[in-house]
Amino acid sequence: MIAYIIRRLMIGVIILLLVTLLVFLAMRLLPGDPLIIFISQSQVEMYSPAQLAELRQEYGLDESLPIQYINWLGNMLRGDMGKSINLGLEVKYLIFNKLPITIYFGVMSFIVSAFFGIIFGVICALRRGKWIDSVVTILANIGITLPAFWVGILLMYLFSLTLHWLPTGGYVSPTESLGQSLRSAIMPVICLSLFSVAALTRQTRSAMLEVVSQDYIRTAWSKGLRERVIILRHTIKNAMIPVITILGLQVGLIFGGSVLIETVFNIPGMGRLMADSLFSHDYQIVQAGTLVIAVVVVLSNLVVDISYGWFDPRIRYG
Repeated sequence: MIAYIIRRLMIGVIILLLVTLLVFLAMRLLPGDPLIIFISQSQVEMYSPAQLAELRQEYGLDESLPIQYINWLGNMLRGDMGKSINLGLEVKYLIFNKLPITIYFGVMSFIVSAFFGIIFGVICALRRGKWIDSVVTILANIGITLPAFWVGILLMYLFSLTLHWLPTGGYVSPTESLGQSLRSAIMPVICLSLFSVAALTRQTRSAMLEVVSQDYIRTAWSKGLRERVIILRHTIKNAMIPVITILGLQVGLIFGGSVLIETVFNIPGMGRLMADSLFSHDYQIVQAGTLVIAVVVVLSNLVVDISYGWFDPRIRYG
């Protein structure tokens, strides 16, 4: 097991390097100079060539691309995420100030996705061919195709602007007001978890139907075991192996989707910070934020791989 974990961690490091390299190159290929954009938005009317050269040197933009990447990677390994060009603040401070907000919405979205996705999938499998199976399956198929930002705008129009039941957006810390915090989180969480609930419902239903048809399940029924014991101890546990794979993928989708959803609902999280930084070509924030998200996804996939052994003792890690 230890050797397997080490091997997976090494693969994860390679993935992180590739992700950071791709993001680094993609940001440099965008049209526009980040310093020129910064100067155009600043209150200073004119920068001399000497001042511009000094700024390039300060942010390391006067070096060649390979040297810039190596310097950035070395700084990241030392815990130095650099300095934001537009905001003039340490990226580390910005990221870890906004990250808890994104995690707050992300954790709630993951819990909602896992709970409702698995429950709906199990119900559909146990009631196969019934009306509830047809209704939930149709809704799941629709949920997969709906764009999250469109759903967000629709929910905002209905529940905020028309019915005035929920706030249009923003963020309220649960330490300030738990009730208000949960109210402001309802619509963003629905948008972040909609696709995940639909995908998990379909996957759970499919996995449950496959397990139910196995001989050992029919044997359990023939022995007269109670339905609850058969479903919880034998059926669901064995059906979870493909489902937890989908759960691991949902972590990346939720954190990636936060960039768009936080923008729609004006949530001051890391996703909104990265979206604003992307438009202003603030390299350091986008690269550091992408690395943080990639680390979370790699670690979540590692947890998923390790959990296989608990759901299926036949799996051995050599």
